[in-house]
Amino acid sequence: MVSGVIFHIDENSKWEVLLHNVKNLLLVCKSNEYVVEVLANGDAVASYVTPPSDIEQMMEDLAKSNITFVACNNSMRGMKIQAEDLFAFVKVVPVGVLELIQKQNEGYAYIKP
Repeated sequence: MVSGVIFHIDENSKWEVLLHNVKNLLLVCKSNEYVVEVLANGDAVASYVTPPSDIEQMMEDLAKSNITFVACNNSMRGMKIQAEDLFAFVKVVPVGVLELIQKQNEGYAYIKP
C-alpha cells in the first residue's frame, strides 16, 4: 500500500530543515512506498521564485525523485507572484489550507518542521 505524506511550510527560514526531512525520508523508504508533496504557503512561496543559498538545487533534485512541490495561489496573489515566475516543477493549488485538508482526508500524514 502506498501512503501519502504532505510537508507543510509557511516560513522561508524552515526550507532547509524541511528539505532535509524529505531527503531523510527518501533514504529509508522505497521510492514507491510514499507519495510526497511539499506545500508552501505564506512567506515560503517566495522561495519558489528566489530561494536562499542552495535550496533551489535541493528542490530540483527532489522533484526529479517524484516529490511534488505545490504553491498556494492565495499566497502568490498576496505576494504578487505569477505562476510563470515559479520554478517549472512547482504546481499551483487554489488554496493551500484546502489542499492540506484534502490530503489529510485522503490519509496523508502531515509534517511541519
